[in-house]
Amino acid sequence: MDNDTAIRIRESAHDLIAERGYFGFSYADIAEVVGIRKASIHHHFPSKVDLVVATLKEYRARLAEAAGGLNNNVADPLQRLRLYVRYWAECVKSNHRPICIAALLSAELPALPEEIQAEVQLHFKYLLSWVKATLKEGAASGSIHLHSSAEVETQSFVAQVHGAMISARALGSTEIFTSITKNALERLRPSN
Repeated sequence: MDNDTAIRIRESAHDLIAERGYFGFSYADIAEVVGIRKASIHHHFPSKVDLVVATLKEYRARLAEAAGGLNNNVADPLQRLRLYVRYWAECVKSNHRPICIAALLSAELPALPEEIQAEVQLHFKYLLSWVKATLKEGAASGSIHLHSSAEVETQSFVAQVHGAMISARALGSTEIFTSITKNALERLRPSN
């Protein structure tokens, strides 16, 4: 199914979710963006639920690939978290996919179909497990200082980064994102 058309449909869905949320777009919107007929979209993704689930699975796969790359190429755990935040800072600043679609969809969670709810939860479970492992590694090596348990610090860090995305969008301010995430990272630095 990963032919060029299916990829373009998923990419369009990703952009539309980031811009409008689940209920703010239709197959007609995707058909217009991709330049195909709605029937072609249904051929690849029979329902909107199928499309959004596939989009979230691809999104989580990209997260896992990026996290793996950080783990393999960046020795310092705190620097990995800085690079994760920097990625989002660039997205917010350029206004290209300036918000995590899993975070955006989580705000709509009670109204979403169960299959999509499950994918949103899987995304956060993966992200939380990566952040927690990174924090624990940093605490063990002395490059990160935890003020609370790794579990609490993980939840706090992810909430601050994702909350910063929402605040930046709501207030139209990249500075909001920068100040909140800078504080989140500073809190983890060991005092010398």
